[in-house]
Amino acid sequence: MQHRNYFAPMLVETGYADAVLSGLTRNYPDSIRPSLQVIGKRENSRIVSGMYIFNSTKKGPFFLSDCTVNQEPCAEELVDIALQTAEEVRRFGIEPRIAMLSYSNFGSVRGRVPDCQREAVAILHKEHPDLIVDGEMQASTALNPELAKESFPFSKLNGKAANTLIFPNLAAANIAQKIMQQTTDIEVIGPILNGMRKPAHILQMGSSVNEIVNMILVAVMDAQKK
Repeated sequence: MQHRNYFAPMLVETGYADAVLSGLTRNYPDSIRPSLQVIGKRENSRIVSGMYIFNSTKKGPFFLSDCTVNQEPCAEELVDIALQTAEEVRRFGIEPRIAMLSYSNFGSVRGRVPDCQREAVAILHKEHPDLIVDGEMQASTALNPELAKESFPFSKLNGKAANTLIFPNLAAANIAQKIMQQTTDIEVIGPILNGMRKPAHILQMGSSVNEIVNMILVAVMDAQKK
């Protein structure tokens, strides 16, 4: 308890604080581990997941998940990631249009990654029929509604671009997020940690003042909800 990364989550766990932010000067695994051990995930969550918001002034916000936690999620875990992300997107007053990403379009290529995403989509379609989600699909299909409508008119995205992108594994998500963050001027908020029992979020090491302020606002919203 003398270490701040344990003391701070314990303040939240015992009710002395409403939320915790950490990670500014430590790597992500070392920062998230205390919060998972002290606070833990929600009872109905198999996992926690990390989401980024890319706020484009031209095309609106995009939500990317899971970019920080789960290395090789199975189909059931991908379902949890999609549902956690959808819940968070709705909290921002936006209807999620979810694309389960891969290097394949609706079975065009077989493999462990597209098969896993396809299985997750089947579960979501069966158990959450009102959720706008489809895949597996390539990123170009998800983000180009003209291409999707021409080639895949049956898609549940219904001629609209996806605003919520669920990656098949941590490598793909983290690489895509880092490339976008370093090569564009889009405002980035995150990572937002979904699935925790109480508000706990992990900053990127070396976050700017503006990034910290944005994450404080997210933590306050999370605390008000919980």
